[in-house]
Amino acid sequence: MHESERFQQAIERFDKANATDPRRDEVDGTAQPRELLFARSVYEWVQKLAPEPSEPLLLAARSHTLCRWMIPRDRYPMTTTGYHEWRNALAEFHADEAAKILQDVGYDAGTIRQVRALITKANWPADPEALVLEDADCLVFLESKLSRFIDAWDDEKMTRVLGQTYRKMTPEARRHVGALPLGDRERKIVEQVVSGLGAK
Repeated sequence: MHESERFQQAIERFDKANATDPRRDEVDGTAQPRELLFARSVYEWVQKLAPEPSEPLLLAARSHTLCRWMIPRDRYPMTTTGYHEWRNALAEFHADEAAKILQDVGYDAGTIRQVRALITKANWPADPEALVLEDADCLVFLESKLSRFIDAWDDEKMTRVLGQTYRKMTPEARRHVGALPLGDRERKIVEQVVSGLGAK
């Protein structure tokens, strides 16, 4: 698809950085770096959702959460305002880290600006590719992260977060939700929330 040497170098650099994530998730009995797994899954979903994804979109998919663990949530107040400050700081951090790598491997300023805009959601939801990236991110959240929060969140927070996630997704992405490999408990919760929204 995109076999240029600099593209491959960028992907390898992104993966190498995310492979240093000290957090681990178990896959087939093997502990693997959490952010590396997440980035690769989002990258795969982008290719499923977009028949011909652009190179900047693929680069953004692989780097939009680059080294996320380096700015932990508890660095900001545990309030709604603090959460948004954290997310905004993360987006700028991810974009900066990705830009450094892209510049190192020889990408031009225009491409780097495109990747940065996708990572920071500068043109979301007007940009169709930004919609694809958000859809992919939401789908991977549901299939790989939801199970970690079920016992940590109360019903009100779970309903609110899942409702926000579902409303952000395009109709195309929503059609994939029912086929996600969720556990029985996760599937029941998702179905309840979607039903409560009237599948809108």
